[in-house]
Amino acid sequence: MAHTVGIKEVARAAGVSVGTVSNVINRPHMVAEETRERVQSTIARLGYVRSESARQLRAGQSRIIALLVLDMGNPFFVDVATGAERVARADKLGVMLCNSAESSAEEADYLSLFAEQRVRGVLLTPADMSGRNLTEFRRHGIPFVFVDRVLPSAEGCSVSVDDVRGGTLAVRHLLDQGHPEVAYVSGPMSLKQCRDREEGARAALADAGLPAGALRHIEADRLDVASGRDAGARLLGLAPRPTAVFCANDLLALGVLQALFAAGVRVPEEMAIVGYDDIEFAAAAAVPLTSVRQPAVRMGQQAAELLLEETGEDAARHRHQRIVFEPELIVRESSLAARR
Repeated sequence: MAHTVGIKEVARAAGVSVGTVSNVINRPHMVAEETRERVQSTIARLGYVRSESARQLRAGQSRIIALLVLDMGNPFFVDVATGAERVARADKLGVMLCNSAESSAEEADYLSLFAEQRVRGVLLTPADMSGRNLTEFRRHGIPFVFVDRVLPSAEGCSVSVDDVRGGTLAVRHLLDQGHPEVAYVSGPMSLKQCRDREEGARAALADAGLPAGALRHIEADRLDVASGRDAGARLLGLAPRPTAVFCANDLLALGVLQALFAAGVRVPEEMAIVGYDDIEFAAAAAVPLTSVRQPAVRMGQQAAELLLEETGEDAARHRHQRIVFEPELIVRESSLAARR
């Protein structure tokens, strides 16, 4: 294991006190030029790097914020991270990016790590909706902001999208294209987003005067492409088979699209598809995918801004906010009746 040079070794090699080395690093104007140059030369020769974590612990304020999301394989969360990082870097902060893999246990482990590292704050898309993990984490007094989840403003800040509205937009569009019933491919219904998008889908059916049975629900194990392929195979086995499908995210929709292609089912002539998130791959799919757009980058930016406001110099003036963005339907070839 490589030896880490400490400040005492630098002081000994330069023939000065530890306090002088500290002043050269943190307050160089307080050190005579000749001594400062000798210490700086010794630092360079020995390869000394100061311990930023130790300095932060002494100061009581970390320069790291944590971002814990459900799935870093989902480009939606990559965009959220991009937005958060822009804000953090502008404030000379770093972002610790972690993936819970939709696991409550993984989430608990990471929250414990964040507490041990005394991060400045946490941006969190929770996997555990029971609240147990968060109850434990609150004891450490570290601020947090929910991302892609609604949190009562009395408990903390949250940044989300109106997913009920998004589900309504998606299914209303499919009904407008002349489809008498729609399949809904969701991820685990323990996730509030999946439940909210289904609620919106059912609202669109009710508005159109259609019975609840006009929505056929297929629940996938995860919100990824492989689960979408499996859901697509199950969709093909429905009798009678719906002519349209709304998927809870674009990765599921891309998996369904692959399953339909493999079975020789034409999109949109025989099956129309609408996804959710409008990730970059949606427009680049073999059949460009209609999708409900979430402003993911802006969500990440807004969440980071709220967190920095709560942990900054004016923290005493901070008031928790619940920010809900409006979704937007982006219509592409995969759902258009003109080709039917």
